Amino acid sequence: MSNFISNQYYRTKAAFGLTNTLLNGFQMLYESKAYRSDVPRNRLTPYVQKFCQKMANSFGVTVIQIEPVPQRHGLWVSNHVSWLDIPVVGSVAPVFFLSKAEIGKWPIFGRLAKAGGTLFIQRGSGDVGSVSDQIAEFLSEGSSVIFFPEATTTDGKQIKKIYGKLLKAAIDTNLPICPMVIAYVDKEGGLSDKAAYYGKRTMVQSLKSVADARGITAYVLPLEPICPEGRDHRELTEVLQAVMQKGLTDLHGRVLAA
Repeated sequence: MSNFISNQYYRTKAAFGLTNTLLNGFQMLYESKAYRSDVPRNRLTPYVQKFCQKMANSFGVTVIQIEPVPQRHGLWVSNHVSWLDIPVVGSVAPVFFLSKAEIGKWPIFGRLAKAGGTLFIQRGSGDVGSVSDQIAEFLSEGSSVIFFPEATTTDGKQIKKIYGKLLKAAIDTNLPICPMVIAYVDKEGGLSDKAAYYGKRTMVQSLKSVADARGITAYVLPLEPICPEGRDHRELTEVLQAVMQKGLTDLHGRVLAA
């Protein structure tokens, strides 16, 4: 009974925290004048990072940079463990996220997404080349973009097969690929299964699981940038796969209990 009451308390606390974060998001929207079309997207970066920090905190997640994340312009990539990756990555890296264009029309989240400089992708036929071209355009305009090349969430134990066709955007703009890896660790020092959003878990189940965890730490490790010059997307995919797997193994060795 006491455990049930405790869980309900922390779930309610997380819900209030998220609501407060959304309200703060709208406040930052007006402070930054992000609703105006003439405001440069890069001016929004500190507001996006602050908002993401608050969102991570509202779920009881502490974000720690194992090494300082460089505020570098480029095409960023990360392993994908959870929906929490968005506020975690957004709180430390100078990036904007990709989203389907129709989300921009949603009443609340759509407006916040627009204010946060989200890059809306016109998917149309779903052609990967078209999406890559749009990312390249964003990069050329000075907006750093992040995507998750595993194309699905995992349990966080290793890097799944990487799909690297979108890396063509880095080739077309000759900008570096900036990888990072994330590990969610519980209070006992092991990988947090409650943070991971994979398998048959629903979003509601995952939200409850994170709220019940009470003490998740998200460790972030930036890796050396990869220069795309003289390489095609297949070679870059192979290099990125090896770099990210090595980086994740290194991160686990540094943060997980023996």
